This record gives sequence, structure tokens and C-alpha cells, in this order.
Amino acid sequence: MVSEKKEPSLLDGFKAFLMRGNVIDLAVAVVIGAAFTKIVNSVVEGIINPLVGAIGTQDLNRYSSCLSGPCRYNQETGEVLDGIPIMWGNVLSAALSFLITAAVVYFLMVLPMAKYLARQAARKAEKEGVAEAMEITELEVLKEIRYELVAQRSGTPGSAPREDGPGTTGPQPPQA
Repeated sequence: MVSEKKEPSLLDGFKAFLMRGNVIDLAVAVVIGAAFTKIVNSVVEGIINPLVGAIGTQDLNRYSSCLSGPCRYNQETGEVLDGIPIMWGNVLSAALSFLITAAVVYFLMVLPMAKYLARQAARKAEKEGVAEAMEITELEVLKEIRYELVAQRSGTPGSAPREDGPGTTGPQPPQA
């Protein structure tokens, strides 16, 4: 009887996709990013805009220039009646929000994480260095024991040639 391979169902594939670690991490990042954006926008609107507004209007979104002709607005709706306004205050507000967000992310998340990872890497390298030094020391002790055994078998202590590798002869081991 020939065994048939069962193809994964659409639901199984979707479940495998959702259970990947990077999809869940991405979803968490989006949720945290949305909450963080609200905080940054509050800082910009509540602190930065009034500080900039000390030299002009308190609402950065009201900063604008008129591209052609005098710009006239309907006072009740804020709709443009004449002219072509360029709302550069919106761009300034968005740029400030971006800079604040980038600074907070870098100084509170990226920089500390980089320092932490560097410390972890240094600790790991230090542990590997100690382990390597111990291996070398153990190897040297075993070589000395081997040399002493060879010397005892030949009848003259410490007279056996020392071989540090294939075809090489090193200095004699110390006399005890």
C-alpha cells in the first residue's frame, strides 16, 4: 500500500505563520509603537508647541504661507476661500515629533541595549579565554607527565627529548 502524504491544510499553514516568533514580536512592536506615539504627540502638543508658540501662535499647525495671492479663510469652517496655503507648521510639528521619538528610542532603548550586549559579549569572551587558558595549562601538565614517564623508562630522568609537535624537539623538562 502506498502511503499518501497529507498536505497541510490552510488553517495549519496560517497557525504556523502566526506562531513564528517574529510575527508576534512585530505585533507587540506595533502596539507599543502606537502607545508611544500618543505619548510623543502629547509632549509635542503640550510642551513643544507652546514653547515655539511663545514667539508666535501656540498651535504649530497654524503656521502657513500663501503660495499665490492673499489667502482668505472661512472663519467658521477654516476652509480656504482664496489663495494656495502651504501649511509648513504641520510639517514642523511632524518633524519635531519624529526627532523626539527618535531621540527617546535611541537614548532609552537602543543605546542601553547596545551597552548590555557589549558587556555580555565581553563576559562571554572572558569566560572563553579562561577556559582556553585552562585547556592549555592542562595540556602542558600532561606533556610534562609524558616526558617524565618516557625519561623513567629510558633510565635517565629528564633525558628524553621533548616533542612539542610532529618532528620538533623542544627544551628539556625541568629536573625535579
